[in-house]
Parts: sequence; structure tokens; C-alpha cells
Amino acid sequence: MIGVAVPPSQQEAAREFFELWKTPWESCRDGGQYDVLICTGTPPRPASAPLVLAFSGTPTGVDEENRLAVRPCSGGTVLSYAGRRLPIYGAAATFPGSPPGLVAEPATAEAALHARRAGEATVVRIGYDLFEEVRFLLATGQPAGNAGVPTLELHIALVRDLVTRAGLPVVEIPPAPPGQPFIACLTHDIDHPRLRSHGCDHTMFGFLYRATVGSLIAAGRGRLPVRRLARNVAAAARLPFVLLGWARDFWGDFDRYLEIEAGRGSTFFVIATRDDPGQTAAGAAPARRAARYALDQVTPQLQRIVAAGGEVGLHGLDAWRSAEAGRREREQMTRAVAAAGPGVRMHWLYFDGDSPARLEAAGFSYDSTVGYNETVGYRAGTTQAYRPPGATTLLELPLHVMDTALFFPGHLHLGEDEARRRVWAMMDDVSRAGGVLTFNWHDRSIAPERLWGDFYRRLLQELSRRNAWFATAGQAVAWFRKRRQAAVEAVRTAAGAVRVRGRLEGHDALPGLTIRVHSPCVRTPVEPLSTGPAASFVDLPFGHNVETTLTL
Repeated sequence: MIGVAVPPSQQEAAREFFELWKTPWESCRDGGQYDVLICTGTPPRPASAPLVLAFSGTPTGVDEENRLAVRPCSGGTVLSYAGRRLPIYGAAATFPGSPPGLVAEPATAEAALHARRAGEATVVRIGYDLFEEVRFLLATGQPAGNAGVPTLELHIALVRDLVTRAGLPVVEIPPAPPGQPFIACLTHDIDHPRLRSHGCDHTMFGFLYRATVGSLIAAGRGRLPVRRLARNVAAAARLPFVLLGWARDFWGDFDRYLEIEAGRGSTFFVIATRDDPGQTAAGAAPARRAARYALDQVTPQLQRIVAAGGEVGLHGLDAWRSAEAGRREREQMTRAVAAAGPGVRMHWLYFDGDSPARLEAAGFSYDSTVGYNETVGYRAGTTQAYRPPGATTLLELPLHVMDTALFFPGHLHLGEDEARRRVWAMMDDVSRAGGVLTFNWHDRSIAPERLWGDFYRRLLQELSRRNAWFATAGQAVAWFRKRRQAAVEAVRTAAGAVRVRGRLEGHDALPGLTIRVHSPCVRTPVEPLSTGPAASFVDLPFGHNVETTLTL
């Protein structure tokens, strides 16, 4: 059992941290007996635990007592943990003269972690405040420069690593279904489902330019194959006939995703109101934010999607800033699509710190807005669905990879080979940590002038090769909710075994859960932490209640 001693201001962040890690813990209580004590600042007295993890980016009373040198770092520090970048957004510190270890400041090579033996206990001093970092990541999010780092997952990995290297086992419920390394969530924002609706506006002229001049420039630079250039030029030639209704509207085939995805569930987010740009925090949004389609124009396609096992959610306009507007938009959507789901993603990813509470009050079960317009990566630092600050029941399914962020000029503007390397590296991340990768491929991205369908097919093939579980946004969130409701307990026995009990109520059609038991690393009696390889683990799948004893 882990005991946590933090001030009241950090209790919410601590609770969410342990929902993401999902290992037995409780707030420290008088007389409590713990295997591990985690605190921010000076440990409580007496600290009767075999392992004490003391996090703080500023000097503490314990540092003075132990004559531990502490050097504060400048703001925006990036530490190194096991060879990976670990951005720190609050105060950070290193410990000059301490031996190098798991965490260091790369520029100076100074240790940011100091471990010592204190009688029968191991005390580890870590040079940042864990729960302030968690709060920042979930409330504010990472700047684009650190988008590629799953920072919160690295914090979890570090704490787990410290516990096992101190000679203690770890029992947890990992964030992936049994036998599958991670979840893949395919989503589509329905922004421009009818080119015919855009006669003589900026969208039509943008299409015409990109299909002709832009395509010729891209082909000349080797960024666009000749066959795609030919398709774009042919589409531009058909534009007058499309606008007149004499030729097929090639933007109107977004339900082709059903064929491309071949039974892999996906979620389509639709805008409820035509010709309404919505509001920014300062007033009216730009006119070009308005959708040029009405729900009834796409309802037959949405019904086919639902019948095939897909999901429809709201692509909100003003729900992020008004619960009343959110209820109104949700009701418009559900009147048009009988099986519409309880989820939302804001158009143009508009969001602020009060949005989770407003969306929850509007009746949404989940949101999937937290991501980047300009890049791909982990804005909240996590690969998991989480409860954002200010919400009680709403979960956030973070958005990780968006097609326009990968390929648009002014954003990353990657070629397909570089985009593949970037996204495949994120699959490596989530294969290690578990969790979900959420993708957004827009409605018209498989049509001229974008023609990003080939890349999307290769993406699906790679996700299948890696044995991801494909889930709609609603299914992915329901699975994470199921994991949050599960409980796991672990007791070390005198014989060196671990008695494990898992509890899970209810029945559903979702994949089950796993109890993972990490063996303690071997260390000598005088070593504070093992310097050997990382701990091995054993997995125990469970769908309901389970109780077993493992000898480690």
C-alpha cells in the first residue's frame, strides 16, 4: 500500500495520478502502515515506511538535516530519465555531488535524484514536485515544443521504477485490454461534407488553388506523386459541374471510411448548426468557422455509420463556453441522429479551463478536444482518458494525431515518410505505456485535393499489425471508466509472496482488465536502489473478481 501525504491543494491531482496509475494507495492517516510513503516537501514524522519518496523542486528541512546540497534549476527545466527527456514545468532542483542515477539534468550531468539508506528504510529525494506537475499537465497542458513527450506517463514509470528498485513489488491495473498493447480510437470531424455548398467562398477558392497551383508546386518539389497531381487537376476541372449539380460531389463520400476501416469502429463528430461560426472568448468567431451544411443533408450517411457499428458525436460550436448552448446543440444532434453518442469535440479545438464543467453540465459523458492544431503529440502528457480539473463525471479522451497538423503548410507540413516516422514513434510510446492513441482524419481528407487516404490505410495496417484494440470514442471512454471503477488490493506475506485481490462489478461487452504484478529488483543490503535491469512482471487477466497469491 502507498500512503500519500500532500497538502489539500494537491489532493485532486494526487487522486487523478493514482487513477491513471491504478495501484493501491490512500491518503496518509494516523497509525497507517505503508510500504511506500510519497510526499511533496518534508516527510511527515514519523515516516514509518520501508520506502519514502520525497518530491520537491525547492529545498526542504530534510535536506538541511542531511546536509544535502540543493541547486535550484531555471524555469522550464528538462531532465533526463532513463535516457528520455522529462520536461518539468514547475520548480526543479539538482543535488550537486550526489552520484549519477535515474534522473539527471543533462546540461550539467548533475543528479536530480538522491537516494540514501536511513536505518531499515530507503529515502529518495526527487528534485521536482510530482503533483504540481500532474496538475499543470491536466489543467494547462504542454507547449508544442514538448508535444512528443508522454510526460505524465514518464512520471508514472519513474515512481514505479523507484519502488521496484527499492526492493518492493508493484501491483497495478495497466491501461490496456488483456493481450493487446493499446487502444486505437479512429475519429472524423465532419467540417466540409459538401463541396457544392461552398460556391464562391474561401473554401471553394482554397480548394481550387490547392488542387491546381499548390499541387503543381508540390509535385515539382517531389512532395506529390504524379498520379495524385492528375487526380487533383481532374477534380478542379470538374468543379463547375459539381457546383451545378451535374457531377458527383467528391467531398460527399465521407462514409467511404466504413469501407476503408473494414469493421474497425470509428466516431464521426458533426456540427449541429449551419452558417453559425460560434463565439470566441472575446466575441464572434471568424466567419470561416461556420459550417455550410445542415444536419439533414448528412443524416442518411450518419445512419449508415451507426448501423455499421460506428458512433456519432457532436462537433460543438459554443458548448465549450456555455452549458445552455451545449444542451441546445446536443439536442439538435440527437433529434437528427437517433443513436447519437454522448461525446463532444469542439470545432477548431476551442477550450478553456471552465469547459469541462460546462460540457458535463450540458449532458456530455466525454470530451475529445484536448490536443494540438499545429502539431501531434500529448498535450496533457498522457496516453489515457482522464478526468480534467473541474469535472466530476466527464472524462477527457485526448486527441493525439490530426491529419491537418501533420500535412498542412503552416503546421508540421511533413512528407509522408516523415509523418510515418513521427506517428509510428507515438505507437512505440503507447505500446510501452498502454493507453489510447486518438486519431482525427477529417471528412474530406480522403478526397481531392488532400488525398491522404493512402497514408490513412497504411496507418490502419500498422495499428492492426501491432494488435491494437480498435474502439469508438465512446467504447474507449467506457473501458477507461470500467478500469477506474475496478479496485485492486495487495498484501505482502511473511513468506515473501504477494496476495492479490481484484474487484470489478457489473457485466458488459467490453474487453476485460489485467492485474500486473512487478517483481522487486534485486539489490544488496547496503544499496538504496538497485542499478540492475528494470523489474519483470506477471499479468493476470480478470473480468470480474479474482484473488490469488504469487511467489515472487
